[in-house]
Amino acid sequence: DVQLQASGGGLVQAGGSLRLSCAASEFTVRDYSIGWFRQVPGKERLGVSCISTNDGSTYYDQSVRGRFAISRDNAENTVYLQMNSLKPEDTAVYYCATILRPRCTTGWGRDSGPWGQGTEVTVSS
Repeated sequence: DVQLQASGGGLVQAGGSLRLSCAASEFTVRDYSIGWFRQVPGKERLGVSCISTNDGSTYYDQSVRGRFAISRDNAENTVYLQMNSLKPEDTAVYYCATILRPRCTTGWGRDSGPWGQGTEVTVSS
């Protein structure tokens, strides 16, 4: 199975920033579309952002558009999620996963590979 490891979470005040990392150890991230998800207990998981393998195009959920930025560093074999202007409602466990399509088109969140260990983000008001 292709798995990714998310890291970089923590506790931050509202308005602050965090950068999450999604690292792969046994495959090359540029060969896959990669998505970031978040989940809060009792709620459905949300596909937050995605970066496509074929053209590098990106997708953002409307709740984070303009505040979050996804990027891929091929040399580091890592995908990042820069989160700015954080809000208490961004509090969740964040996961990354491969997306089983070459481009992050509508519905990409339903076509994910296995999730690795998540990283917890807590935004205090």
